[in-house]
Amino acid sequence: MLVSNESQNPNTILDKFKWSLVLVLIAFVVWGNFYFSGPNDIYQPNTIVRIIAVVIISLLALFIAMTTNIGKSFLSFLQESRKELRKVVWPTRKETTQTTLLVAAITIVAGLALWGMDSLFRSVVFYLTLIGR
Repeated sequence: MLVSNESQNPNTILDKFKWSLVLVLIAFVVWGNFYFSGPNDIYQPNTIVRIIAVVIISLLALFIAMTTNIGKSFLSFLQESRKELRKVVWPTRKETTQTTLLVAAITIVAGLALWGMDSLFRSVVFYLTLIGR
């Protein structure tokens, strides 16, 4: 007897419902922000209420998204990334300055070398094809 994956794991049905709710909330924010838009004056009460409503509904949608399996794994990823970021040994200001100057110098030298080779090849091609005369 075949059993579908959805009946085996009720969390997937709940997750699908949550993601649907998130999409509906985002669509509502976009529609409401467009529908209730008025003149571009930021100090009008309508604009301030609209901004507050967008922030609150967006935070609600974000909260709902973070309660899904994908959201939980994303939060776990962010926490692990933050731990790894703390382990990074950042260069000092002196090292950063020296590296930046070295990269700039190498870039200038490489640019001059390419310009020189281009000029040389141009002269050779003009000489061989008699275009330059």
